[in-house]
Amino acid sequence: MDFQLVFTVLLGIGLLLFMILKMKLPAFLSLLIVSILVALASGISPVDTMELIKVGMGNTLGFVAVVIGLGAMFGAILEYSGGAEALAQSLLRTFGIKNSNYALMLTGFFVAIPVFFDVAFILLVPLVYALQRKTGRSTLYYAIPLLAGLVITHSFIPPTPGPVAVADILKADLGLVIFFGFIVGIPTVLVAGPMFGKFISKNIFVEAIEFTPSDEYQRPDKLPAAWMIFLIIGIPIFLILLNTFVGSSLTQSLTIPNSLVSFLQFIGHPFSALIIANLIAWYVLGIMRKFSTDELLRITTNSLAPAGIIILLTGAGGVFKEVLIATGAGEMMATYFAEHQVSILFFAFLSAVVVRLLQGSATVAMITAAGLTAPLIPDGYSASALALLVIAVASGSSIFSHVNDSGFWLVSKYLGLSEKQTFKSWSVMTLLISLVSFVLIYLLSFFV
Repeated sequence: MDFQLVFTVLLGIGLLLFMILKMKLPAFLSLLIVSILVALASGISPVDTMELIKVGMGNTLGFVAVVIGLGAMFGAILEYSGGAEALAQSLLRTFGIKNSNYALMLTGFFVAIPVFFDVAFILLVPLVYALQRKTGRSTLYYAIPLLAGLVITHSFIPPTPGPVAVADILKADLGLVIFFGFIVGIPTVLVAGPMFGKFISKNIFVEAIEFTPSDEYQRPDKLPAAWMIFLIIGIPIFLILLNTFVGSSLTQSLTIPNSLVSFLQFIGHPFSALIIANLIAWYVLGIMRKFSTDELLRITTNSLAPAGIIILLTGAGGVFKEVLIATGAGEMMATYFAEHQVSILFFAFLSAVVVRLLQGSATVAMITAAGLTAPLIPDGYSASALALLVIAVASGSSIFSHVNDSGFWLVSKYLGLSEKQTFKSWSVMTLLISLVSFVLIYLLSFFV
């Protein structure tokens, strides 16, 4: 093993964390600088280094930029139309007050598919307050299931940005990532949500705080029908899964006309599926509900600002991956792990864990871990195993949110928790999500 090259890569990762944590440089800029320094220190010429940046950025963003951009616009229309609250109210009516914690868990699980975590939480937290005041239970009895649903879907199930970015870097099939995301996510959310929420609410009693929503999150007077929201959210997921099914070995024994296969693959491509979903949401939740075209344009345009940050960050992660491949560090590490029978699945998980604990951002952790893991994937790695690898990275990036994570302070502020209470509730919940999900991933790995 070339220990000088290993040292260069490790030094680069250390420098990346130093620049983000101590120098407070943007993660996008830090990833680019570290990628350049690692390439130059490994003997790659300056001209070739610049070419690597172009290739890494271009190859990554060709897919990711389109999916994240379309997903952000889709989520923004659902958000401003009142779709999230309509979904929550429908589930609360269906489950009743007695099982309202399960209703909030499901609400978080479905709403976080199209809507960013922090926005979804701010939109739905008034329901937590209302239930606490009505029942007298601790706020955590309702908040933990909601938060567990939001975190798991946001981390595990495309078209949310994190798993989309990791799937592209690892070259995993998006439909299979969705499939395994649900398989792993459902039992995990039950343990980390209602079960843990019931336990922690007996130990920490917190009353609902007074809350005045900002103008930015004002809901419309009349909410859309809940069945319509379920249908609109389900359309892109169904089409992407259909595309995966049509292209799988399961359909080889079926006689399906080539023209039909081609059409299903076309509409089931993530680009087409999200364009269709956007057009339906634009018309059904916008035009039909008397939103002006100017309002819809403003809503969707504003949604691209946070999406742009994630897109650039993902591109920088692609550059880092390209540098690791070009230096030969990726191949060398892959050989080492193969010789010592170290699981790539465990490496992917642990990489995300370390970065998340040190610098706080789940997105940065996912993209950095994906960049480190991609060069280690051997030839012949199955499509299902690749998808499970994406979920393993997501699992590691979810671990133990603490004071360096903006989510820690968001939850603390809106639930009126002290730092100690936030550690005991929110931080432990994210730890449970990570550990439970990885155990499930590890067990599934024996069958794929």
